[in-house]
Amino acid sequence: MSALSGLRVLDLSRILAGPWAGQLLGDLGADVVKIERPQGGDDTRAWGPPYLKDSAGCDTSEAAYFLSANRNKRSLAIDFTQPAGQAELKRLVAKADVLIENFKVGGLAAYGLDYASLQALNPRLIYCSVTGFGQTGPYAARAGYDFMIQGLGGLMSVTGQPDGEPGAGPLKVGVALTDVLTGLYASNAILAALAEREKSGLGQHIDLALLDVQVASLANQALNYLTTGQVPQRLGNAHPNIVPYQDFPTADGNVILTVGNDSQFRAFAAAVGQAQWADDPRFASNASRVAHRDELIPLIRQQTVFRTTDEWVRLLQEAGVPCGPINDLQQVFADSQVQARELLLPMPHPLSGQVSLVANPIRLSRTPVSYRHAPPLLNADAAAVRRDWLGDSEV
Repeated sequence: MSALSGLRVLDLSRILAGPWAGQLLGDLGADVVKIERPQGGDDTRAWGPPYLKDSAGCDTSEAAYFLSANRNKRSLAIDFTQPAGQAELKRLVAKADVLIENFKVGGLAAYGLDYASLQALNPRLIYCSVTGFGQTGPYAARAGYDFMIQGLGGLMSVTGQPDGEPGAGPLKVGVALTDVLTGLYASNAILAALAEREKSGLGQHIDLALLDVQVASLANQALNYLTTGQVPQRLGNAHPNIVPYQDFPTADGNVILTVGNDSQFRAFAAAVGQAQWADDPRFASNASRVAHRDELIPLIRQQTVFRTTDEWVRLLQEAGVPCGPINDLQQVFADSQVQARELLLPMPHPLSGQVSLVANPIRLSRTPVSYRHAPPLLNADAAAVRRDWLGDSEV
């Protein structure tokens, strides 16, 4: 038995944030039914290239983007803009524990599929709405996408090279991180609502906004500003509160140093043959290293360029100094630790024979995650869902 076995989830969401939450619930054992438009389905099915290849090496209809967020779901196509589709979806809602949607605020009310309407039908329903800006506020009616929210919510202002350096300027994170974080917050909120339902017997509405999540996820950078009133600036790969905590050039690339305390800095200084740094009042404590960052960083760079990345990693790990390389994705999936943790997940797929996915990182000792369904073809599970949820025998 998986942790969420027996839980029924209707996933009406598209793109990434909502589907990410649905995939996580599915990995934990929930029966997740993805409700899609009959024509085209989830937008990300067409967000390619790249597309999944068939056995002959030709593109299939399934974009890699879609495959990233829709494992452990069954697909059912319903046109709920039509009365018959609305009626069928309401039959499913009556059997559901959770509904996830990411339509614009009020977008489902026209079809009688808003929270108030469905809560009256199923008082135990947990209804999770994921939007760009939430159900309230002056921006509520706006559409919101990850890139826009990374900019509006402050993440890009602290990401990128500092002014005056080559390549200076704000940058977005290389994956849609706000969407992913919103999916994680959504699944956490759903689990909290399920726990509360055990006591009250009632569901509730979850109002989750990408902007709220982005601002909440600024973490130490937000508190750096709120504590001092000083607006954080872009530091490239450097850390605003810890030094040295960034990448440094080596003889054949770069090495990342993450020196988190003074004892680690002392070990680092000794390993690079500069033990005196640890006793220098400019560098002896993290606070002093932050204050004298511009003096220390060039000194470290003068040392790191004389060895290769692999040599530094071996040397510094032996000295107890946290460090590592900057891997591309080929190197990531070839890494011995990644392989030992079995993060590359092969699954059967009807169009390609096998599809390579990324495993769920959650490790539960008694109720581990399970991998039951590859990302589904559009409407592939219509008959099975109608049989299992509604008792319908007609195909």
